[in-house]
Amino acid sequence: MPFLLWVVCCVTFCILLVLPNFTETLSVMIWHILDIFFVCFHSLLIFFNLFGWMWKRTRILNLIVLSLTGASWLFLGLIVGTLGYCPLTDWHFRILENLGKTDLPDSYIKYLADRLTGLDFSPSLVDKVTLYLFLGAFAISLSLNVRDYIRKKHK
Repeated sequence: MPFLLWVVCCVTFCILLVLPNFTETLSVMIWHILDIFFVCFHSLLIFFNLFGWMWKRTRILNLIVLSLTGASWLFLGLIVGTLGYCPLTDWHFRILENLGKTDLPDSYIKYLADRLTGLDFSPSLVDKVTLYLFLGAFAISLSLNVRDYIRKKHK
């Protein structure tokens, strides 16, 4: 019986010794998984914003997503005080802060470009290129959706 008590005490001590490290490690692992999720999801969303107009089946959805993106940048931006505000960027940057990352840029596109290339792009250049690509994709999507609507109406 004393041997069994000794084993239970040893196991309990080991669990108490390892458990804080395990939960801490698990927490960090979850933050890393969320970081990877946001990089993938946000990148796919950006790709869809830029090129979703190319496929007829996704054109309407592309126009809707582009409109929501523009509305976020403008209207949510005015509410929070930062034009170009994106809630996905805000959430992702909070995750990165939990992972100890500091000095994050204002723009997710700059963050992504810097992260993928290892370079330090000019924030002003990134913002201009982002805006021009967004406006171009929006104009193309809008014109193709209007064209498709007119063609469908005349059939």
